[in-house]
Formats: sequence, structure tokens, C-alpha cells
Amino acid sequence: MTDTDTNTDIGTDIEITGDLVRDLLREQHPDLAGLAIREVVGGWGNQMWRLGDDLAVRMQRMDSSPEPQLKERRWLPVLAPRLPLPVPTPVRFGEPSERFRKHWTVMTWVPGEPLDHGSISRGPHAADTLAGFLRALHAEAPAEAPIATDRGGHPRDCTDGFENLLKAVAPDDVAADVRAVWDDAVAAEAWAGPRMWVHGDLHPANVVVSHGRLSGIVDFGDMFAGDPAWDLAAAWVLLPAGTAARFFAQYARADEAAIRRARGLAAMKSLFLMLMGQAGDRGLPGGKPHWGPAGRAALDRVLKGV
Repeated sequence: MTDTDTNTDIGTDIEITGDLVRDLLREQHPDLAGLAIREVVGGWGNQMWRLGDDLAVRMQRMDSSPEPQLKERRWLPVLAPRLPLPVPTPVRFGEPSERFRKHWTVMTWVPGEPLDHGSISRGPHAADTLAGFLRALHAEAPAEAPIATDRGGHPRDCTDGFENLLKAVAPDDVAADVRAVWDDAVAAEAWAGPRMWVHGDLHPANVVVSHGRLSGIVDFGDMFAGDPAWDLAAAWVLLPAGTAARFFAQYARADEAAIRRARGLAAMKSLFLMLMGQAGDRGLPGGKPHWGPAGRAALDRVLKGV
């Protein structure tokens, strides 16, 4: 799973440490306080600590709102039983207190290694696995399901963001080709079906691999009801080269317009990974140097198409 080095929590001016996590458990869930606590490196919005062998504590850190955790608490227990891959499921709730004024959640631990620190060696298997997972996830969402304000709609709604990313990080030799992919996505017909459950943030740090296979999906804090093309972009962002066509064949629900929208969104997501890599190279907070090469590789896959 993802999360972060020990850092000062800007919102509370309290350093999140293993001792703090244990103190919070003693206060609110004392039966868990005796389990081993180990920090998990990575992430940004939340910080993760392993709790024993099977659990993790997810601490709100840089997220300005508790909404991502509250969404996971509300909806993951509903979605998890029908999903064919392990996902983190909330088992205990930690509420703000004098000791720590933000939310925290005890969740099941998804074993494996984040893809941004691992690799997929069995591409066809991963394509089939991801397609099966998204087929199960992409069901019609209920009326009370969350709606995202910054994603979930047609790519044309994200044109300003795409343009900023293109100017910031797109290599000159492929900028025109990237723009052509985006323009094609903007020209594609909009999603006309019901609002579907969407993970919303499928990138290499939110996918778990084991022995070269896709083995879990984590961090559902951005989940929403909307256009499934936002998840289908993972065909290029996550999967090895040459497997996108197999993914779409197995998924079997994406028409030509959906694939065009997904490809444009994959281009935008790839540029975002490159931007995060650039920030990491500059030593900026939240930057991840290893995301730069991953983003460029994903962008190359996007430009080659299905």
C-alpha cells in the first residue's frame, strides 16, 4: 500500500510517530494497541502504519478534508465483497481528539508491493486481472454515491489542466502527438450511460503487485460515480506495453468513444506522473523522482495506442 515518511503534520503541528499511533489506539481501540506498529514509506495525503500482520492505520495527514477517509469508511464495505482483488476495508474508526485532531482509520492490509516500487512481468495476466476488477467495480452507483468536482466528467472539462501539464513537462519531440491524442478524446462522444462506480485514481502507487502479478488495489479516497473511462485510462498508465488491446477485449464494455476518452485521460495522467517526478528531482514536498520515468513510459504507451 502507499504512504509516507515520518513528517510534521502541518494541519495539527504534531509529528506522526509510532508512539502517537499507539497512544491513539490505547485511547480508542485498546484491544489493538499491543500489536506491532511499523511505518510504511510513501504517499502524501495520508500516512500509513502497519498494525500487526493483517491491519494498517491510515492517518489523515496532508489531506485538507477528512472526506477521502469518510468515503472509504462508507463505501468500501459495500464494494469490497464483489471485487475480485483484495482492497483495504475499514474495520475500526479513529475520531479526532485532543491528541490528534484529524481522522484515522484501521483498515485491512493488502499484501504486496506498490507498482511504483515493483513491476508487472506477466502482462497478459495483469490485463485480464485489471479488466476483471474493473468489470466488477463499474456497476451503476446509487443516487447517494459521491460525485467528484475535479474529475469524472468529459475530458473537455479538463482542458485547462491538460494544457498546463503539456506546457510544463511534455517533451518537445512528442508534444504535438500528445495534443493530437487529447484533441481526439475531447472530440469523442460523452458517456451516455448511468453514473458508474469509479476508483478515480489508478496510478502506480495505488496498485499492488506480487511476484510480477497484479494482486491488489488500494486508496479509494477519490472514488466517485461517473464516466468509467477515468479508470480505463489504466490500460496505458499501469499495464505493460502491448497489453491494452487485450485489456479492452477482456473488459468488453468500452465502445470506441470510451477508448478515445480513456486514451486522452491516460495522456493527461502520464503527464501528471512526469510532473510529480520533476517535483521530486527538484526536492519539492510531495515530489516523487521515480514517477518521472514511469510517467514517460506510460506516455510512450499512450502514443503507440491500443
